[in-house]
Amino acid sequence: MSDAATERSWSEGLIAVLAAVMCVACILWNIETPTRLGVAILTEQYLAFQLGLALTIAFLRFGPSGDRKARVGLVDGLAAVVCFLVLMYAAWDFSYLLREQAYRPPEITVIGLVVTLAVMEGIRRRAGWTLFVIVAIFLVYALFADKVPGQLIGKALTPVRLVQYVGFDPSAVFSTPLVVGTVIVLLFVFFGQLLFAAGGGAFFTDLAIAATGRSRGGSAKISVVGSALFGTISGSAVSNVVTTGVVTIPLMQRGGYSRKDSGAIEAVASTGGQLTPPIMGAAAFLMAEFLDISYLTVAAAALIPALLYYVSVFIQVDLIAGRDRISHGDDEVLSAAEVLRAGWHFALPLGVLLAALFWWRYDPEDSALMASIAIVLVGFLRGYRGQRLTLAKLRDVFIDTGTSMVDLILVVAAAGFVIGILNITGLGFALTLVLVNAIGENLFLLLLVSALICTLLGMGMPTSGVYVLLAALVAPSLVQAGVPAIAAHLFILYFGMMSMITPPVALAAFAAATITKADPLGTGFAAMRVGWAAYIIPFIFVGSPALLLEGSWSAIALATVLSIIGVAAICAGMVGFFHCRLGTPTRLLFAALGLGALPAGYLPAGWDKIHIACAVAAAGVAASLIYFRRSAAQDVQVPRESTD
Repeated sequence: MSDAATERSWSEGLIAVLAAVMCVACILWNIETPTRLGVAILTEQYLAFQLGLALTIAFLRFGPSGDRKARVGLVDGLAAVVCFLVLMYAAWDFSYLLREQAYRPPEITVIGLVVTLAVMEGIRRRAGWTLFVIVAIFLVYALFADKVPGQLIGKALTPVRLVQYVGFDPSAVFSTPLVVGTVIVLLFVFFGQLLFAAGGGAFFTDLAIAATGRSRGGSAKISVVGSALFGTISGSAVSNVVTTGVVTIPLMQRGGYSRKDSGAIEAVASTGGQLTPPIMGAAAFLMAEFLDISYLTVAAAALIPALLYYVSVFIQVDLIAGRDRISHGDDEVLSAAEVLRAGWHFALPLGVLLAALFWWRYDPEDSALMASIAIVLVGFLRGYRGQRLTLAKLRDVFIDTGTSMVDLILVVAAAGFVIGILNITGLGFALTLVLVNAIGENLFLLLLVSALICTLLGMGMPTSGVYVLLAALVAPSLVQAGVPAIAAHLFILYFGMMSMITPPVALAAFAAATITKADPLGTGFAAMRVGWAAYIIPFIFVGSPALLLEGSWSAIALATVLSIIGVAAICAGMVGFFHCRLGTPTRLLFAALGLGALPAGYLPAGWDKIHIACAVAAAGVAASLIYFRRSAAQDVQVPRESTD
């Protein structure tokens, strides 16, 4: 074996051990092993331990360009060793250091400096320059806050005080984002990895194919349904695209969809998975912690908006298929009964998860752990189409979970820097004041500006990092303007997520374009067209809280029905098809009636009846089109042969 191969072998082995330890440590922490053993361990000690493992893996595995490297260089190897030793010391002696923090001992300076530099370099390598530059701007601001003119003036920090605070303080790097990432999200990633190792990914794909594969435009509907099922568990838009897209995109292209439309449909469907209950993405757990509410409340509020999102995508792919005469998918597919007969056992761990989350009201981390145990039990006993959980696969799940969490841990640690700086300098309050004063009392204009800021800040950034930044920077101004807290946070989550399909940096669309071999920018604009509803839905639920399940059941039902009719009408206008091709005037009529039907609360008091009128008119136009089309078809009779 060559020296390079030997080095690669030991480094990969070390990374595997560290990743597995990261996963095991999370499980032990969540079952309260230290307490049961009579050992008192601070949460910050656990966080320092996990951050140390993540930084060590990051420098061992990824080079300066962010790609996986074949061998560990001297500089990266030294950085990995320093990160490991410093963070392990912090984890070991954190209680003493916390008591001495007021005296600013040199140990805290060293820890803070190492953490600050290592996390910044880690996010530059793994999250890209966008997040790096944003966090760097905040760090620089903290050094010169007292010299900033106008309302953004704040309390400045010395360089030593800055690194001590952001790299050590429980209000900065070791704050809520890192807690949620290493305590809750890690277990849900573990649950997802177990499910896929046991064959759950193939089961969901087959179920989507069986449910929609034989309908008009079935190949695209497979993508919508499959990506929704897959995405709500995976929690990552880009990974969802590359995982399900390798199956669904070729199906769509064979079915007759263009390359750009195939990539756009997959990108939009995959992005919506992080907005869809019951599991959603990591940001949903962060939201519950920030708002100090149960995860059930977050999931319930997100239910109808997610329904509208996928109704819009589903209707569009069906109408596109009708317009372009795209037939159903492959006839040689398994039936739903066959798929369920082979994979019914996956309902058990999913049932455990849902019952624990929404019936027994357990904490999310406890629910994920119970569901993981259920997967292990059924996965070893029963397989799915040749895939079965084995000891080797279980070992790989521990390793893959740890390594896949590295990026997220680095991102939430960097987000902790921003939160800490906003708090200690007073910038958080100043930003809210500036934004509210600049816009005035016009709520719609404030929402519009906030949506633009969220989309711009979100470009090129991971979901969790996007949400944490926006929750600190934008959400307070919306709440100050009178928007309910959960509506404000869902609003920024939606527009932060839409950066995944919004050019010029549309990561999910670009990932789909690599599979379709289409123009990435063109795919991004096509994704915006397919995902248009996601740009409107947040404005609707802010104006109509009934869509967040607030209010009476009759109000919720009416708002939901009006929204579905409005979304369907707009889709028909955008695609230019509804039972037949539509001319420009009819398309504009559909779009106008659809917009009028949407139950937004921005019209003056007493105008609410206009939504119902527009919905009835849209339904009437649609019914007329169907009636006249069928009447025209019946009037075309085949001439009889003469009997003379």
